[in-house]
Amino acid sequence: MNSPITYQFTATIWKHGDGGGWYFVSLPTELSAEIRTSLKWQEEGWGRMKAIAVIRDTLWETAIWFDNKRNTYLLPLKAAIRRAESLEINDSVELTIKI
Repeated sequence: MNSPITYQFTATIWKHGDGGGWYFVSLPTELSAEIRTSLKWQEEGWGRMKAIAVIRDTLWETAIWFDNKRNTYLLPLKAAIRRAESLEINDSVELTIKI
């Protein structure tokens, strides 16, 4: 089994849509370009790529999605993760993702 590649970055939390919209962080565009160049073969439908994410003390299995409009991967932050780490829109967070 291959060891996952680890990426670390800082990003700002944002929300898509009104009301019950999804919360995301956008990976830095340079990092997204590197991931896409090296690991695009792992993408599933709609640019989805399985990943493990870590924020502070919280680790979870998830996926990143490539957004052609933003030209970057997006990492969704579900409510349980935001609650566990007391995260809000516009918070800047340090993240680790493993692919």
